[in-house]
Amino acid sequence: MPEIKCPNCNHVFKVDDNEYLDILNQVRTEEFKKEIAEREKALKDNLDAQIKLAKLSSSQTLQKEIDELKAKLSQSDKDKEIALLKATKEKEEEILRLKNDLKLKDKENQNEIQNLELEFSSKLKQKEQEVEFYKDLKTRMSTKMVGETLEQHCENEFNKIRMTAFKNAYFEKDNDASSGSKGDYIFREVDDSGVEIISIMFEMKNEMDVTSTKHKNKDFFKELDKDRREKHCEYAVLVSLLESDSDLYNAGIVDVSYEYEKMYVVRPQCFIPIITLLRNAALNSLAYKRELVVMREQNIDITHFEENIKMVQDGFNKQYQFAHDRFSDAIKELDKAIDQLQKMRDDLVKSDDHYRIANDKIQEISIKKVTKNAPSVKAMFDELNKNK
Repeated sequence: MPEIKCPNCNHVFKVDDNEYLDILNQVRTEEFKKEIAEREKALKDNLDAQIKLAKLSSSQTLQKEIDELKAKLSQSDKDKEIALLKATKEKEEEILRLKNDLKLKDKENQNEIQNLELEFSSKLKQKEQEVEFYKDLKTRMSTKMVGETLEQHCENEFNKIRMTAFKNAYFEKDNDASSGSKGDYIFREVDDSGVEIISIMFEMKNEMDVTSTKHKNKDFFKELDKDRREKHCEYAVLVSLLESDSDLYNAGIVDVSYEYEKMYVVRPQCFIPIITLLRNAALNSLAYKRELVVMREQNIDITHFEENIKMVQDGFNKQYQFAHDRFSDAIKELDKAIDQLQKMRDDLVKSDDHYRIANDKIQEISIKKVTKNAPSVKAMFDELNKNK
């Protein structure tokens, strides 16, 4: 039995094995717990020291990084603020410049608008007066009278400036209807030497608003072009009040040469301007026309000589043509005779061929062939041969 001695009184106790093991386990457990506690404390103290050291080191590093970031952020803010101030200043300057330009343009536009308004008002007033004038004419006169009045209006406008601007001009009504039709007026102008500068065939057209038939300007283009060509005029001009609502014709002078050569359509207020415009253009080519006339006058003798040569050539050509026709007839007759002789020759050749063939066939005849199917005749010939 195990014994246990008390450390204080030195008294010896006896215990059984189970009690001894239990006491031993208690002692071991206490010692183990104590040792564990000491080790835990030592580890905890060591860990706390390391944590404090790590915290201190991390805190210093972090603070340094924070300070660097604050410095960079502060510098970036300053740069941004400087850039913002610069951009703001540039924008303010640009806005100020644009405002000044806008004010200047507004002023110019305002002046231009005022000028346009004045010009438009003047033109509108003029147009209204013209419209009222022609409407008044249309309501008071028949269609024929309105047309005659338009012709009279154009003639009066031309006569006002005839002596100052067109001293050598001819402007009269076209009275020649031999071709079946005629225009209204013909304008021709020549220079001092008689060379024609320009020629224009005029047609004036109008009708009342109350008429049942509404004509169009293009309805008269073909007839006007025909009159221009027959009267040998260079240009054709239709002075028209038709299609009063057309923006195309109300614009003034309209070139319709895409349909008919050298043709224009104008309103009555453009009657004198179209003559002046075409006349000025023709004056540029007047020098060439004069040179052409001089060349023609210088070459008139050559022209007559050429005409005489042409007459001789024509006369000789007639005689040649007559002789040529006679020769042609004779040659045709000879050709016919030759054809007939050739035909006779061919017939004779064919006949000769027939006779030759017949002779060949006759030469081929023999007693044997003749008596082939006649035994009695064959017997007679055999008997005759025996006697011989």
